Amino acid sequence: MFDVVVAGAGPNGLMTACELALHGVRAVVLERDAEPRTEQRANGVVGQVVRMLDRRGLLERLTGSDEPPRPAPEYMFAALPLPLHRLAENPVYTVLVPQRRIEEVLAARAAELGVEVRRGVEVTGFEQRADHVRVGQLETRWLVGADGGHSVVRKLAGIGFPGVTTDRTVSRAAHVSVPRRLLDRRGGGLDVPGFGIVPPFRHTRTERGMFVYAPFPDGRRMISVTDREPATDEPMSIAELRAAAERVLGVPLDVDEPAGDGPHLLRRTTGGNTRLAETYRRGRVLLVGDAAHVHSAIGGPGLNLGLQDAVNLGWKLAAEVRGQAPRGLLDSYEAERRPVAEQVVMHTMAQSVLVGPGPEVTALRTLVGGLLEDEPALRRIANLIAGAGAGYAPDLTLADGTRLATLTRDGGFLLIDRGGFRDRVPRDVVRVVDDPGPGESLLLRPDCYLAWTSAQPAAELTAAVEGLISSRLPRAA
Repeated sequence: MFDVVVAGAGPNGLMTACELALHGVRAVVLERDAEPRTEQRANGVVGQVVRMLDRRGLLERLTGSDEPPRPAPEYMFAALPLPLHRLAENPVYTVLVPQRRIEEVLAARAAELGVEVRRGVEVTGFEQRADHVRVGQLETRWLVGADGGHSVVRKLAGIGFPGVTTDRTVSRAAHVSVPRRLLDRRGGGLDVPGFGIVPPFRHTRTERGMFVYAPFPDGRRMISVTDREPATDEPMSIAELRAAAERVLGVPLDVDEPAGDGPHLLRRTTGGNTRLAETYRRGRVLLVGDAAHVHSAIGGPGLNLGLQDAVNLGWKLAAEVRGQAPRGLLDSYEAERRPVAEQVVMHTMAQSVLVGPGPEVTALRTLVGGLLEDEPALRRIANLIAGAGAGYAPDLTLADGTRLATLTRDGGFLLIDRGGFRDRVPRDVVRVVDDPGPGESLLLRPDCYLAWTSAQPAAELTAAVEGLISSRLPRAA
């Protein structure tokens, strides 16, 4: 019998399996697709998850650099500029990397940790019993649905997925070739005759729709256009993309078929869904990532939300499997993560309204843009984009030069001891690192949230550990 079966080998499913493996829990990942998908999907990660990837040693694999992540000096909210460099503490981090590369890195890490991934195996049904779940011919103590917005696991578990479906807009996106004369050499964007400069990787909104130009580091160039022109029954084409771009920009855009070997993006999407699962758990079945929530991709919150779900769930489910979880610990997964999803649903729906066409929306944007000039409003929006929950451990460098991110890669509990607290924690559960540097002592949960600081009474340190995991059982290697 497996400890956990994870349905879905996308980033969220692989991350969940990796987190479980860090705690010695045996998981098998079942994936419907026989081969990894190659089509263009997400283009990077935005928000707090960048620091989380750093703290698992995965960011270096994605970027090829051992430099610590640095916050983005600026970003966009509903195509409105955010001067994040004005914030004393900027929580917005970004890494430009295609989703297929993220999946490659996570798959390699899963293999290193002994996770078995079975491809070409589709979950079409399961039966819950008192102490296990039967998934096809497999028996498992727990089943995690990481199988996307159309999750079969969620549907079979009978978990409702209420929300809103809209069909007002049509988005068209494709890889293209761009003539040299249109390239803005100074800013990296486009210089469109009759319109002006289109900055790279920004949402350019007009009263007729929205336009995005994305020149990726590997040489691919993508254009995305969103407006309210209905789609035809014809297959999507570059000619259709050009026509949409002309409607939005008001001038012709001379782009053509992309050069080189594919696969090349060529996609048309009508409308969208914003939905949130009624519950993240039913019996021995749990949901993670898009199986639990879907929303607009504006601002790039999807992987930030889903991967943080996985990191939150991983250590709690592992503790449950190993009999170390205090009562209610596993239920705290939904209690902590669902409110974050609610915030993402809220702000992506708001952004979708703010980038819409029409002079009345222009007036609303002028109002909101003025509010964003005030630092408290800027800080609030930055925290929404980052998905920065209260109590996330700050980036630290210890007195000996060690970065905190290098101490959290095993996914365990960690005490940064700056005041002689080591005897108050079970050493078989909590790793203790002595640091003579200034500042508070910190107890970190496996997901790098603070469970205790020395600003609290010392007696609460032991209680904090016992409230999160039983100290009676040894920690797995």
